[in-house]
Amino acid sequence: MNNISQSAYYQKYFRPSCSPALNLRVASFDFFQPYFNKKPNEIVIPAELANTPEDTLLNYFSILREAENIGVRSCGSIGDAKVPFPIAYNFLSEGYQQKISYEEYLHSFAGRGHTTLIKLCRVPDMKKKIRFFYELETIEAIENKSAEYFGYYYGFIQLASQKNGYRISDINQTAEDFLCAPYHGWDQDAESIVDVKYGSWCKLIEKRYPAVKKDYVKTISFHGKDGADYSFIFFTLTNGTDLEIAQFRKSGDENWEQVNMKPEEECLKK
Repeated sequence: MNNISQSAYYQKYFRPSCSPALNLRVASFDFFQPYFNKKPNEIVIPAELANTPEDTLLNYFSILREAENIGVRSCGSIGDAKVPFPIAYNFLSEGYQQKISYEEYLHSFAGRGHTTLIKLCRVPDMKKKIRFFYELETIEAIENKSAEYFGYYYGFIQLASQKNGYRISDINQTAEDFLCAPYHGWDQDAESIVDVKYGSWCKLIEKRYPAVKKDYVKTISFHGKDGADYSFIFFTLTNGTDLEIAQFRKSGDENWEQVNMKPEEECLKK
């Protein structure tokens, strides 16, 4: 890798997001006014905010956009303060609320002053569950300093249909690292991941095709030595890392079938 290409390679990890905000619904003063000083159990979410899984998530993150849990700054109050949190908590399913109390939910936002949803996409699920990938760009406070920093997170959200609409039944979140990716390992890059895991480890690749990329979705396909065709979907995070989302296999004239290959267990340990 020459100096020019090496510099370009590093830049994709160091640059911040240029993605547009997706969570630009509902969060106006008129919307929040009826909920001032209300406890979570006193709030009822309007049915139209949860008609579809997409509606639920876009409205949920729109309500949280200017929520803050960092305390008073020297410049005064921030955004919508803590008013959005009890409302957002009601987008969780009844079962999920039994696992996480409102106090725990509020604490999970400690230090955060602004949230921007920059990626949202439903992902295939072999068990036919309603599951989405998401990525956030946040502004967070630096403890004991009058300064903030941008943070990036990604995760998966599962939803369930209830009598009052779709609700979040599970959510996880992982912070993105911007230093390890450009300096260590091959497992940040989709092409390398496929070449190493399914080529070097599993000896399965007969011919790999050029990657197909559209926005943040990257598809890597290859023809296998077993005669089948394989296709892997990756999402590219803001830090440049490619995250594997789904695997598909097609044998002969059969339809594409989602699979769950585990090279670390099935090939590396042999």
